[in-house]
This record gives sequence, C-alpha cells and structure tokens, in this order.
Amino acid sequence: MEVYSIIPVLIILGFTYFTWLFINRRSKTSEPTNWPLVGMLPGLIQNAHRIHDFFTDILLETGNNFEFYGPALGNMNMLFTSDPANIHHILSRNFSNYPKGPEFRKIFEILGNGIFNVDSELWEIHRKITMSLMSHAKFQILLKKNVWNTVEKGLVPVLDAFAERGTTFDLQDIFQRFTFDNISKLLLDCDPKSLFIDLPHLPCEKGFNDMVDALLYRHVVPESYWQLQKKLNIGKEKNLSQAWVAFDQFIYPAISQKQEKLLNKTNKDEDFDLFSDYIKAYNQWTIGDTSGNVQQFLRDTFLNLMFAGRDTTSTALTWFFWLLTKNPLVETKIKEEIEQQFHLKKGENLKFFDIEESRKLVYLHGALCEALRLFPPVSIEHKAPLELDVLPSGHRVTPDMKILISFYTMGRMQTLWGKDCLEFKPERWISERGGIKHVPSYQFPAFNAGPRTCIGKDMGFIQMKMVAATIVYNYHIQLVEGQAISPTATVVIRMTNGLKVRVVKRVPL
Repeated sequence: MEVYSIIPVLIILGFTYFTWLFINRRSKTSEPTNWPLVGMLPGLIQNAHRIHDFFTDILLETGNNFEFYGPALGNMNMLFTSDPANIHHILSRNFSNYPKGPEFRKIFEILGNGIFNVDSELWEIHRKITMSLMSHAKFQILLKKNVWNTVEKGLVPVLDAFAERGTTFDLQDIFQRFTFDNISKLLLDCDPKSLFIDLPHLPCEKGFNDMVDALLYRHVVPESYWQLQKKLNIGKEKNLSQAWVAFDQFIYPAISQKQEKLLNKTNKDEDFDLFSDYIKAYNQWTIGDTSGNVQQFLRDTFLNLMFAGRDTTSTALTWFFWLLTKNPLVETKIKEEIEQQFHLKKGENLKFFDIEESRKLVYLHGALCEALRLFPPVSIEHKAPLELDVLPSGHRVTPDMKILISFYTMGRMQTLWGKDCLEFKPERWISERGGIKHVPSYQFPAFNAGPRTCIGKDMGFIQMKMVAATIVYNYHIQLVEGQAISPTATVVIRMTNGLKVRVVKRVPL
C-alpha cells in the first residue's frame, strides 16, 4: 500500500523536471505558470533558492495578494499575501479563526508543546507565565547581568583575538554563538561556552540552522515528499532528525541538573527563578492529569524560547552590521550618539551601561528598526482558517488552504514606506520631537502582530543595543569584498554564506 502512495509523488517530480526545463527556455516572468497536473510547483522549485525575493516580485506585481495553485493531489493551494489589511484581519481582528492548527504543529513538530506551536489554554498559560516573568524587576537584572557577562567574557575576547591576528571570520557565526550562550544561561543556568576563542563545535548550537532549513522546506513541498524523506532518513529530514537529538542531549541533562539544584537548595529566600515558575505553570496545566511529563514540558518550553532567543536576535544583528558597512555615515552617527549620551571622553572605551541608559540611544534604535524592516528575522508566517473566511482583499480562504504572509515583502512596499523603501534610513523612525515613531505592527510585523506579538521584543532590543553599541564604539567592522550576500531560503533568514569580515579595534582596551 505504501509503494502505491509514492507513485503519485514520483510522477509529479518527473513532470516537474521536464516542465522546469521548458520554463528555462521561456522569458522569465514573476508569476509562475499554472501547469496541468503539477500546478505552479515547477515555478516554485525553480525559484526555491531565492524564495523571499520570488514572493516579493510576485506580490509587488499583483497588488500584494497572489493565489498559488499546487499539484492536483498535493494539497498545496496557497494564498501569498503582504496586504496590511489582510494581515491585520488574520493576526488581530479575526485571530480566533486562525490558530496554529494541526498542520502547523505537524510541520513544527520538533517544537512540541512550546509557546510557538500550541493554541488555546496551553498557549495562554505559556504566554501568561512568560510575560509575568519578563516583566519582573529581577528578570531585568538577570538579563542585564547575563548579557554583559557574555559580552565581557565571550564577545570581547573573541573580537580582540581576531583584531590582533588580522584574520577574517564569520560575524554571523559569532552572533549565533553569543545569543545561544546568553539564552542558555538565562533559561537553564547553563553556560555552553560556544563563544570561545577556538570557536568549538556544539551540535546543539548548530542544530538550530538545520532546523530552520528544514521547516521552510516542509512548507513548499508536498507533505508526502518530506514525509518520505523523513521515513528514509535522507536530505533535510535527516539533518532535522540529527538536530532533534542534539537539542535533547543538551536540554534534558541541563533540566536534570537544575532540578537537582532546586531539590538540594537549603536557603528559603524568595529568589527569582525562571525554572521554578515554569514548573508551577506545568502543574497548573496538568491539574488532575497524572500522565504528563514535566521534563518534556520544560524541554519544549525552553527549546521554543532558545529558538527565539538565538535565531532572531543573531539574524537581526548580522543584517544590521552588514547594512552599517554599506552606510558608513549611519555608523558615524551611532558612534556620536553613544559618545554624547554616555559622556565618553575621546579615547575612552564603552563598557557597561544599564537598561535605562540603553533607552537614550534613539538613533541606534531607529537603525535597528530599519534592519528589522528590511530583513525581518522571521520572514514568513503560515496560517490557515478554521472556517471559511473572506479577507478584506476579497479573497475566500478555506480550511484546506494555506496562507503564507510575507513579512519580508512588506519592508519593500512603496505604499508603506515610500519610494525610498529600499534605502537604509534610520531617520524614518525618528519623530520631530526626537523620539521613536510608532508604526502599527500589521505594517511593521518584525515581531509578529496581534495577540501573538513577540513577548521578547523589549528583551531583544536591549540585547541588540548592548551588543551593537559595544561593537560600534570599540571596533570597526570591515566587510571582506567579493562575497555574495543573500538571505537563506528558510523561515528565519540568515545570510546564506555568513558574513565574512575583519575587525579593527578603535582604542586599545
């Protein structure tokens, strides 16, 4: 029976190959051709390596909405949209009709019952406890302490070593290691020390890249195809499986060590403890249920938060520094702002500053927003309605139809940002009074929108400002010429080949 189920997939792949050859001989157009049997899949495959720009080309030509028709038996009919009215409707006004749903959870199964993968009561519990913890005064102290500790003991020694050697290195890799160490210490009280001078290989840290590579792939190929790869343990599914093992081998022992510390704790003071509060949340969720597994709940909870804490912040910082190398005047203005706001003398290094002081860096904040506008870390949102719905654009969407929202495209829409939308201009975020302009989240969805707006937004800005200010003021980043810079065809848009740079210290430490 299983052999027969594979035959349609093989037929589709064969037909796709020959139509792809035919397409290559035709003049290129943005909209993919709707072929018999295979639908628009050949055009999607042909542009898979540039999927975000492919979506953008189509959406800008078609008025921000495009109906994609997949193979006849592939259940791949989709609506691509970057329409702010549709996004506001889906993510806010009619939020209850667009849960994550079973298909989303199937694609993101590796995240288990974490906050990004669940709906209803469990999502509300996750969100409530996480918001409560992040707003706690002691969390702010812990966050500041962890960030600066990782800066001083990890980031600065590594950058100093590369500056002294004068060698090139991958700045994206450095940021991924930084954010991984920081979020691991914050959540699990475990410092993996991946940001060390010899840059050790840690399977868990690198596993996040393999995970995001596989997740977008699952969005754009028929489910039967990636399920077959999963069964055969080949391709991206093999990498995803290996990442899953690496996550569990890192997180479960850290959980056990933390639980042991709590059991052996003798003092009775009311120390702030993220770990204990998540155990309380688990007990609330499983009242009367003896079949649950607290370690599984904690694993899912922390993996989701580590995914958010590592990938989004490191991605934003990577694109930010690439944009700075292309816009030296912006770098100069950021350096001048730091000098003025923190009253630094010429030749004095920038070291510690607290969260309140970080809010003085308005121009830096605007520059970070510009990087997030042009390269939102989570570039695509996947939705499907529970019940038939009519969007503000007039499109009818049914439960068997996927909706792919392109946040990447929204940063390139003249209707939202003007004719200079492709330019890197921090000034567009600064009001006449010198503060940060407010832009509705359904127009600037770098942190999502509606009830599922990222609850770590403030934490992300704090961390990015501390890292960015330290590097901009104390070092000069030089881009290695000749490298091709492009976003990965993944849910989280890293740089495909990393960001090769040299670093020069402005003032000896």
